Amino acid sequence: QVQLVESGGGLVQAGESLRLYCAASRIIFSINTMGWYRQAPGKQRELVAVATSGGTTNYADSVKGRFTISRDNAKNTVWLQMNSLKPEDTAVYYCNAKTGAGRDIAWGQGTQVTVSS
Repeated sequence: QVQLVESGGGLVQAGESLRLYCAASRIIFSINTMGWYRQAPGKQRELVAVATSGGTTNYADSVKGRFTISRDNAKNTVWLQMNSLKPEDTAVYYCNAKTGAGRDIAWGQGTQVTVSS
């Protein structure tokens, strides 16, 4: 069973940057999509940004132009560069890996991102 290990969360002020990092515990060739989701208190988990092994990316409208997702297919790693952070970006961020059919392979344990105003 593969595990996703995240790092990089923390507390920052509005306008600052953070970089989240996620690595699979072992190489899984069935991974097609890797990405990030977030869940704020009292809200549903939502997509932030995902990237396929073919290089296609998808971002939530709320983060377009501020966040950039990158991945290393060979190493099953993905990271998220978050710039110009806003208080509304405050949430627990989860790493996720899916097969090409959209089946979940694994979720990370979550990393807290807090943006103060």
